[in-house]
Amino acid sequence: MFDLETPRLRLRPLATTDLPALAQMLADPEVMRHSLRGVCDDMATRVFLDWCFDCYIKHRTGPLALVDRQDGNFVGFCGVSPEKIQGTLELNLGYRLAKRYWGQGLATEAALAALEHAFSDRRFDSIVAIVESAHAASLRVVEKVGFGCFEALEFHKRPVRLYRMQRAQWQKRPVAEPS
Repeated sequence: MFDLETPRLRLRPLATTDLPALAQMLADPEVMRHSLRGVCDDMATRVFLDWCFDCYIKHRTGPLALVDRQDGNFVGFCGVSPEKIQGTLELNLGYRLAKRYWGQGLATEAALAALEHAFSDRRFDSIVAIVESAHAASLRVVEKVGFGCFEALEFHKRPVRLYRMQRAQWQKRPVAEPS
């Protein structure tokens, strides 16, 4: 796999050693309020982690651990991973941060790094972002990183916005500043 770095974060494949911090984050109702799949118990977190490992093997991409470069603490995850949407396998940008890291621009910083890797290094043609319509903070992140138009649809019985970006759009976008 690969590691990526931003000014404040290291993005690396998730590991079994991340399980305690990941489980704590995914069990937080506030963190998971807009999650399409809801709060996770320890077993659901382990299933998610196994799915991440499977993504790494089968697709050579997936959610990456976000680690604070200064203190080494687990911040959350971000990455591009496969998602079946309306019967089609898409590559979906996803991210989730522990509550204490909210409001610092870290989701935008991580998403920019993940998209740069996906479009420039991996040369993916298209990436989507699925955001619950009521999740204002996440809507701001996808717009800051360059997603524009969206399609309103229902996903997992919830109203969402499906954004799509092509590699050519990524290459022509104005450079966004993490904030």
